[in-house]
Amino acid sequence: MDRQVMQMLLFLMSLFTIFAPWITASFSCPIDLSYVDTIPWNTSTCKDPIDKEPCCDILLSVFAIGLAELLKDTKTFYLPNESTSSSCLHDFNLRLQALSIPPKMVPLCFPNSTRFVFNASACAGIRTTLDWTQRVGMVSPVDTFCNGDLKDKTRCKTCTEAAYQVTSQLTTIDPNANTTKCFYYIVLYAAAVVNQFGTTDVSTTSCILGLRQPSSGVIEEGSSNTEEVLKLGFSLLGVIIGVVLALLTIVMYKKWDKRRKEHVYHREIENKVRAGVLPNAGAKWFDVSELKCATNKFSPRNVVGQGGDGVVYKGILSDGAVVAVKEIFDLEAKGDEDFCYEVEIISKIKHRNLLALRGCCVASDNLNGKRRLTWPQRKNIILGVARGLAYLHYEIKPPIYHRDIKATNILLDSEMNAKLADFGLAKQGSEDQSHLTTKVAGTYGYVAPEYALYGKLTEKSDVYSFGIVILEIMSGRKVLDALNSSADSITDWVWTLVESGKKGEIFCESIREGPVKVMERFVLVGMLCAHGVVTLRPTIVEALKMLEGDIEIPELPERPVPLGHVSFQSSLLHGLHKSG
Repeated sequence: MDRQVMQMLLFLMSLFTIFAPWITASFSCPIDLSYVDTIPWNTSTCKDPIDKEPCCDILLSVFAIGLAELLKDTKTFYLPNESTSSSCLHDFNLRLQALSIPPKMVPLCFPNSTRFVFNASACAGIRTTLDWTQRVGMVSPVDTFCNGDLKDKTRCKTCTEAAYQVTSQLTTIDPNANTTKCFYYIVLYAAAVVNQFGTTDVSTTSCILGLRQPSSGVIEEGSSNTEEVLKLGFSLLGVIIGVVLALLTIVMYKKWDKRRKEHVYHREIENKVRAGVLPNAGAKWFDVSELKCATNKFSPRNVVGQGGDGVVYKGILSDGAVVAVKEIFDLEAKGDEDFCYEVEIISKIKHRNLLALRGCCVASDNLNGKRRLTWPQRKNIILGVARGLAYLHYEIKPPIYHRDIKATNILLDSEMNAKLADFGLAKQGSEDQSHLTTKVAGTYGYVAPEYALYGKLTEKSDVYSFGIVILEIMSGRKVLDALNSSADSITDWVWTLVESGKKGEIFCESIREGPVKVMERFVLVGMLCAHGVVTLRPTIVEALKMLEGDIEIPELPERPVPLGHVSFQSSLLHGLHKSG
């Protein structure tokens, strides 16, 4: 019997010898950990730690780089099983030992290797990036605020706050979710998918992954140079304070001078309106404090409409009258003549079915702060409109063509999400995706040439209008402003700058600190969409993929013929039955 047992053991050992390489290969680590000894990080904390916690925090951040790379390559959060996780931690430990970190630190910090294994109950059942999108949405706060150079402390703080916001969103979806686990999911997603600089860049490792960087130098205590260093420090501090005070003086003077000029400018407009309009209209000149009181300090809850140049609020005056208060964003840009003309026109209205002029007001007060949209806000607006159009064109049968895509038909909710509005001109397409009509609709400047001139309506008619909107949002210019200048159209203006290598001049001043390459991509997509040749335009789905970076932007075709050079320009002017 003993001999039989011995033979059985020898047989089993031979089987193990044969299959051991296969077993090892099956559970080999899928993460390339070579970055551990190449990226800069503070290894001294882990070499002889009194307290393991600081070292464990650092090692967790270092290991997260590998998990983020795995997510980028496989679209999968975490590792598939405990054996694979054990293999990765083993390789990780070997890498750390090469950096003189004691081998005991990995087992101390990660005693349970299942920590890095997918668990369906950990965080709303998220396993892949597709699961993430289904739970969180296509564009989350992390997508908006964690993209870009996060070495800046303010941007890093904003990214962190966005991560906590998404954590709250996930734990609301799944009340049983592990908050810490969900936050780690968000960290991996931000590092792997959102941030454009890569998982090992200092912008990613220091902010998103919280990895401490090695200090560049230390002044030893008791050094003989300490006194000299202090003297130099105080001297530099004095210079800095002097410069700061000088700059503050200049800034304060400019603000004072601007407000003084605004006061004089607004007083001139007030005198014109008081003398030429109000006496004949029976209207009142309001003080801004009255309108603040009527609209609850211009509360967003009182907003009833928003256009390209202003917001309309519902207000209740002191006498109980319900009024609509239109606040113009930039009176100086609009011009006093335009303002006075608008007031004069409204003052002539006397009909029970039309709103009459109750009064007007001009104030230097910055009522709601500057409304310049940030780059993340502009990006989300463009992507939101693209997704809305993709739904109209491809998810409804037969498709719907909006026919009046323009900036003033894009409404923003309280969270700055874009809502495509005004379907008064929308038309259902035919099954062959093409439609001929003699009754052209739309707004001058936004209408595709083939539709305006020949009545040929396709999905790419909307794409053309969308391209114009992209260029408006990226540049801060209005299409009609460009048409009234020396350029023939906003597209000609953009093409001229691109061909002369001056892409940076296209961007609105308020976003010029944003990610240049990403913003250039948006401009190029806008140029393609607004190309005069219909066959060269992408579909809205293709445009959306280009904007999101999922597919490459094709080489720009030849520059389209300027609209001003088209011999049938008068047809475009007279063919539209609805103006902007």
